[in-house]
Amino acid sequence: MTDEPTPERAAPPAAKPTRRLDARSLRGLAHPLRMSIFEALSLDGPATATLLAERLGENTGTISWHLRHLAEHGFIEEETGRGTKRERWWRRVDVTNELNVNDFHDDPDARGAMSVYTQELMRQYFNRVMDWLSEEWEDGWRKVGTVSDWRDLRMTPDQLRALNEELAAVIARHTPAPDAEPALDALPVVVQLQSFPRREHGSR
Repeated sequence: MTDEPTPERAAPPAAKPTRRLDARSLRGLAHPLRMSIFEALSLDGPATATLLAERLGENTGTISWHLRHLAEHGFIEEETGRGTKRERWWRRVDVTNELNVNDFHDDPDARGAMSVYTQELMRQYFNRVMDWLSEEWEDGWRKVGTVSDWRDLRMTPDQLRALNEELAAVIARHTPAPDAEPALDALPVVVQLQSFPRREHGSR
């Protein structure tokens, strides 16, 4: 898993440093509200506890507690030189988080955190798509988004791994450099990739 973190895909060639999450850091992130906070800071940039509380419909004290917890586990950091002692700004730490489910396969203490994490991550993916579908967009944007699936593939594990690596490489080619100036009509784009084996039912 890479970045947000996300399930099982090859890490894109990025200039960012990478850290592999262990059981302790997984438990530090695997909470619905903490994951919502982390998602908000990842997608929309730095914010204060007050701004996050308004966005997520929570009270500021609860948000502040979870912000400190995320910072303790290295997912976010205070944006120094901005804000006051009473109103601090927080941002995502600029690293690519990599999580491999196989690291926790034989760790019963991590299974609960992994279950919470994966279920919440799928909820976030679903909500992002539903938000896009329910919002009003100009034709230029409405016509270029897609929700697609392909069901005719039959692959070995090595072939599926190769497919994921090729798709990640395509995304990397379209990812601008950190110092690149975006076009005036550019908007943030989310690409959600889900590729996995399916158990067959019935007879062929």
